[in-house]
Amino acid sequence: MSNSRQQNDGRSGFAARLAGALLPRACFLCVAPSGADFLCPACLDTLPRMPTECCPVCALPTPSASVCGACLKMPPRFDSTQAVFRYEFPIDQLVQSLKYAHRLASADFLGRTLVQRLPDRHFDMILPVPLASQRLAERGFNQALEIARHPARQMHLSLETRWVRRGVNTTPQAALPWKERAKNIRHAFECETDLTGKALLVIDDVMTTGATLNELAGALKACGAARVENLVLARTLKD
Repeated sequence: MSNSRQQNDGRSGFAARLAGALLPRACFLCVAPSGADFLCPACLDTLPRMPTECCPVCALPTPSASVCGACLKMPPRFDSTQAVFRYEFPIDQLVQSLKYAHRLASADFLGRTLVQRLPDRHFDMILPVPLASQRLAERGFNQALEIARHPARQMHLSLETRWVRRGVNTTPQAALPWKERAKNIRHAFECETDLTGKALLVIDDVMTTGATLNELAGALKACGAARVENLVLARTLKD
């Protein structure tokens, strides 16, 4: 890291601490004083973290962290997945506050939590799951991109937002039954860049069936990507 970048990071960190001291926050969830933090310590302790033993491919809980039966029977096109939280209260509220209420402070907090689960492997770049242009225009931002900023800075990697496009404005996956999601997202991503030999870390907010991430990994590997791993904020569990 260059000296100028270190100085800038130091200034921004000092500014954040000073702002927290002068303008103490209320916890987003319980409204108790939280100092300079987004959540108070009590609410942080109750967040629904994923169990330590999960399938290394799709991140669903499994005994002894073994590969689950579904991934053995029909391996997805991505190579691995790590998730920080179970997608349930209050994580669902934090994600929805970002996506639908434009509370970008949620993105800052959620992005910092992703840093806790960064894979200890080499990657060539970070790829936030892209939004279709129509949905991006409606929302004004891509939530996956916003939460990917902290991991990208931590890993000193660029955030790639040009090489892959979501060319089809599909029905939102959350509005569909699980069985229809793979069909809905099919052929939604377009990539025309040579990715031969590249290792890519894909970041998204929520993984439910994995259909979106699987379709994106297929598009990336069709362009030569050697490895595609997922880092997601939250995982929906089948039960």
